[in-house]
Amino acid sequence: MASYTVNTLAQQQEMLEKIGAESLDSLFTAVPDSLKLQRPLNLPLGKSEFAVAKKMKELASLNEVFSVILRGAGSEKHYIPSVVRQLSGREEFVTAYTPYQSELSQGILQTIFEFQTGICELTGMDASNASVYDGASAVAEAVNMTIDRKRTVVLLPDNLHPHTLTTVKTYTHWSNIELKTVKTLNGRIDVASLKELLSETSACLVIQNPNFFGLIENVSELSAVVHAAGAKVIVSSNPMTLGVLKSPREAGADIAVGEAQPLGMTMAFGGPYLGYMATVSELVRRLPGRIVGQSLDLDGKRAFTLTLQAREQHIRREKASSSICSNQAHCALIAGMYLAAMGPGGLREVAVQSSSKAHYLAEQLISIGFKLRYEGPFFHEFVTDGPLTSVTVENALHKRGILSGLPLGENGMLWCCTETVSKHDIDRTILILKEVLA
Repeated sequence: MASYTVNTLAQQQEMLEKIGAESLDSLFTAVPDSLKLQRPLNLPLGKSEFAVAKKMKELASLNEVFSVILRGAGSEKHYIPSVVRQLSGREEFVTAYTPYQSELSQGILQTIFEFQTGICELTGMDASNASVYDGASAVAEAVNMTIDRKRTVVLLPDNLHPHTLTTVKTYTHWSNIELKTVKTLNGRIDVASLKELLSETSACLVIQNPNFFGLIENVSELSAVVHAAGAKVIVSSNPMTLGVLKSPREAGADIAVGEAQPLGMTMAFGGPYLGYMATVSELVRRLPGRIVGQSLDLDGKRAFTLTLQAREQHIRREKASSSICSNQAHCALIAGMYLAAMGPGGLREVAVQSSSKAHYLAEQLISIGFKLRYEGPFFHEFVTDGPLTSVTVENALHKRGILSGLPLGENGMLWCCTETVSKHDIDRTILILKEVLA
């Protein structure tokens, strides 16, 4: 907000004269005097810029900042190119609001369109919306897309992120939707359990890939089983994995969703984040929220506008399947800028580095007595058990400025590596744990 200044007294008076008012008080003559506060507000006087800066530094010093972060579980530390930070912080973007009047909002509409295009390229889908609140709400909204009168059963494996499970349960609590749990085997979806639950009333299966434990699911096999029963497949993917893994579309997904925080957003104490949604053309009219389309104006030039709005609750409320009528526009802008800055090669490099470092960390932990809880391929997260309690590991590393993996029970821990973790960081982590073991 670099150029924001308050109105001067002369400007205020000029505006009052323009509307035929004598003073600011005259604008409130309709309010009875008995309802007006007849004294100044009981607030302290404003502080100087120096005093405010000093106070903010004092508050910031209360935060515990870790030099190394080995925790993911839905919130990851990635390097954000300076061009993304610089451009996304411009006040034109920060102050932009709902682009309903398209002729005055071509800039912000184009940024959303570019985000949608990037998501479609990542997921292989035909259309994307302008985003929803976060990855968990994206899954819940996708579930609603698959429900009809005959198919009301939703299959949820128990290796989904706990926040996702909670959000889906909240969304469906007062509806006629039935949730059934698909069992897992060695951390991944058990195909036999899935086949037992599938029926003519099944609406969809939700697959998180990689799942909450970091394991890579066989999405193609699962999709074939689900489609054979006439149900839909929703795949929730970490977008960083899509630089090297099959796209959800290639693996058979009908709807691709996920948390896009890794695409240029800081961890930010848990938000605001960004839920992406994309789908095939057959389901595009069920896609909730805003969709920006590309067209031509009267002069034949490329133009952008909100499209397919008849799906939205603010136009056809009685037929809407979603109450989403907003989007994370600034977060989507950041994600779009990040994708443009990194390009396919950059995304692949981040994915390869993250995965390679995670596998190196796993090997080193195993060498000092930790065990992988699950066998099978993983991307950049994995779960270990023992030989130290999770509290002991967490405390020992925290004292040295390292945020440990996420504790899972007494001895379990969910570790994560991104490209920001160096080999030196991993070796130092192992050295600290060796000291504790000794």
